[in-house]
Amino acid sequence: MEALTVDAAFLAELRRDLHAHPELRFEEHRTSALVAEHLRHLGYTPHTGLARTGVVATLDTGIAGPAIMLRADMDALPVSEAGQAPWASCTPGVMHACGHDGHTTMLLGAAALLKADPPPRGRVHFVFQPAEEGGAGAQVMIDEGLFDLFPTDYCFGLHNWPGLEAGRMGVRSGPIMAGGWRFAIQITGKGSHAAQPHLGTDPLTIGAALVQEAQLLVARRTDPTIPAVVSFCVFDAGTTDNILPETARLAGTLRALDPVVLDELKDGLQRLCNGLQMAHGVNIQVNFHQPYPVTVNEHHATQLARKAMHALDVQMGGPAPDMDITPSLASEDFGFMLQKKPGAYAMIGNGESYKLHSPDYDFDDSIITRGVRYWHTLAHTCAAQEHAP
Repeated sequence: MEALTVDAAFLAELRRDLHAHPELRFEEHRTSALVAEHLRHLGYTPHTGLARTGVVATLDTGIAGPAIMLRADMDALPVSEAGQAPWASCTPGVMHACGHDGHTTMLLGAAALLKADPPPRGRVHFVFQPAEEGGAGAQVMIDEGLFDLFPTDYCFGLHNWPGLEAGRMGVRSGPIMAGGWRFAIQITGKGSHAAQPHLGTDPLTIGAALVQEAQLLVARRTDPTIPAVVSFCVFDAGTTDNILPETARLAGTLRALDPVVLDELKDGLQRLCNGLQMAHGVNIQVNFHQPYPVTVNEHHATQLARKAMHALDVQMGGPAPDMDITPSLASEDFGFMLQKKPGAYAMIGNGESYKLHSPDYDFDDSIITRGVRYWHTLAHTCAAQEHAP
């Protein structure tokens, strides 16, 4: 195992090519074609077309054993890149601001390494998923038959994490990423002259009251030991400084690490809107959309990931893994896969880089080899267990 090499220079060049050519959710046509071409070059027969641009390839040892699914996301974000690297985005208004270019590259590297040194038994499915960013591409792949076409015992995911030491691995049992709802709210009142507010019904002040009152859903109505947040990110009203507007538009997100709490936040926000509508005689429309489940790591799968991280630490040295990493209130559609199959979602440190979704963010190429070897070690670790679930 230690004698096998990872072509770090080639993979870094591949990652930078992906970074320079980002594609939004369900539009990852170039990325998908590049992934499939690379897999064919390695000797795989990729399955294409799931969720439009998804790619799946299987390494089958021909010997009965556990089947595992290793997943990487491929899509970029509608963000204008501020960085000036030679591999900066060539597509205006679109960039890899979440490191999915690195995730795709690490999994392609793992496909090569496992082809050279396959596990002694079982199967490994390499899943290159579109539309993680708000498109629930994981659920679309599931709906189109992912687990029927590729029967699986365990699912595993890996995400880079700025602020965690470069190359440091992290995982935890139980919730690791929050579930979330997006919401869009429109308040329709009656416009009036700014000097005559009594002749109208001001949706702006009602919206401001809603923003303030909604914070009590977490601060006073949620168990403080359960992480949760209500964030209003859009408040749009009015066109000039002497007219009270007729409408106000608000939008944001609800997040929680407990699905019951997440439902309570959603119901609570709806009740607040209903109450303000009745109290002030306005019309308030609420649209909840883009639900993502809590990403919950199953205990035994987490133990397999921890075992692989420990083995990787012995092989490579470097920063010791965090076996009980702090969960995040960011959301991740890998949670849909973990609702269907046991598995574990892990982190790999991206060092002191700019934060995810920042226009200055970039993936740290120095961690690619460690990510590749984690996938390789995890596949061997799973194959070595005595019984599949």
